[in-house]
Amino acid sequence: MPKTKFARESATIMTEMVLPNDTNTLNNLMGGKLMHWMDVVAAIAAQKHSNRIVVTASADNISFQQPIALGNVVTLKAQVTRAFTSSMEVFIQVSADDIPANKSIVTHRAFFTFVAVDQNGRPIEIPEVIPETDEEKEHFDGALRRRQLRLVLAKRMKPEDAVELKSIFNLK
Repeated sequence: MPKTKFARESATIMTEMVLPNDTNTLNNLMGGKLMHWMDVVAAIAAQKHSNRIVVTASADNISFQQPIALGNVVTLKAQVTRAFTSSMEVFIQVSADDIPANKSIVTHRAFFTFVAVDQNGRPIEIPEVIPETDEEKEHFDGALRRRQLRLVLAKRMKPEDAVELKSIFNLK
């Protein structure tokens, strides 16, 4: 397996149409259905990067500010932003298209974390990510801060050990 991979190699695009069975009583996409689609597209991107079985470790804040209506076409784009020893962060962007009205809006963005595992379910080493574009570099640079925040919130890291987080608040 290669020691490194370009971020673009994990890029995954998934498209779905919002059908009546996917909606709530307001005829908008149910949040759980959207989260399912986000998990699927992010898992595919993580598998493309690691060439391994992957499991979801965490899903960052997903806020539902923009409803997605019945009949909209939903496009989910996912790409690995950074890889650590066996875990990787995946960025997901969701947009909704009202094709008859020729309107498209970005509705959601989130970061999910996946862990690559072997056939016995044990974490396994994965390639590092090489970012190329400005956006990829920005996501890559922020990934360590987001990782430390996740670990502190999960009580798996002491706040005083989160060096990257301290640096953005100018704490010593």
